Amino acid sequence: MLRRAFLLIALLLAPIVAVPAWAHQQKIAISTVSINPRTDRLELVHQVPVHDAEHALRVQGTKVPDIVGSADSREAFVRYAARRFLLEMDGAPITPTYVGSEVIGGSLFVYQEAPAPQLDAQIRVNSQILTDVWARQENRVNIGSGTKVTTFVFTAGDAAQSARLSR
Repeated sequence: MLRRAFLLIALLLAPIVAVPAWAHQQKIAISTVSINPRTDRLELVHQVPVHDAEHALRVQGTKVPDIVGSADSREAFVRYAARRFLLEMDGAPITPTYVGSEVIGGSLFVYQEAPAPQLDAQIRVNSQILTDVWARQENRVNIGSGTKVTTFVFTAGDAAQSARLSR
């Protein structure tokens, strides 16, 4: 009898306890592709909520990911994000170099760079970061800086988009 009562209470409380597990998933990532005028390099910055990044690593089989405390977890997510972000310049695929990452507030920032393109190069991008984890994932990609920014919004299965990158 006591065991049955305990089981009933546990089943009733389960939805309340489970809410925090999904409440923090933001399902949005923001990437910026721009030219750094000081270094004359193409810079990529990906901003992903830490909780979402850790969830993606769990889906991939990492038992206890720790984006905040583990460089290995951060680098595992960087490798994942690199596979899920397409970048082409004038029709040629570009593989940016990993520069570093940091956690600011609740977000993981991943920094990459590549050689700067020619003047007014055609940039083609597709951000599918986390779209394999959540069907409702939304990724914004900003190309350019200042007042010359083109923004694309990608969801699961979207095609790549192109824009001119002005200096």
